[in-house]
Order: sequence, then C-alpha cells, then structure tokens
Amino acid sequence: MKALATTRMSSKGQVVIPEEIRKSLQLTTGEQFVVLGERDVIILKIVTSPSMKNFDYLIHKAREKAKKLRLKKNDIKKAIKKARSNP
Repeated sequence: MKALATTRMSSKGQVVIPEEIRKSLQLTTGEQFVVLGERDVIILKIVTSPSMKNFDYLIHKAREKAKKLRLKKNDIKKAIKKARSNP
C-alpha cells in the first residue's frame, strides 16, 4: 500500500478516509464499499460496476447455463422470489 494514515471512528460509527488516500485512489463523494471485518482487521473494497464487455460476458454465460439446465422464466421468477424472502 502506498499511503498510510490514521483516522478515528465517530460516535456514529463514521470513519473518515484521509485526504491523501482519497486523492491517490481518486475516490469521489458517494463511492460505495464492501466492508469486511475480522478480528482486528477492517478492509474496505471499492464497489465498481462491471464494464459493458464484462457484463455482456456474464449475461452470455448465465444464459448458456440456464439453457443447459433447461430453466424456464417461471423457474427464475421462483428463485428470485425465494431469495428475496430469505433475509
């Protein structure tokens, strides 16, 4: 890691990413992160959208797999409903 800095957590659980690190990573307001915590380590991973090329590839692979498994639209709807009902 190039930059090293310290920060503190506020009473609301907010942590400021130091300016030097924000600039070096070109972080902007509203940036989203995945947060992983284990023992005394916290990792922030920037959430990035896949490029259209990657997205097209993922859709293609998903359609191939669905066709191979002979999934119907109704099967997909049921799976989505089930996933949304399980917190």
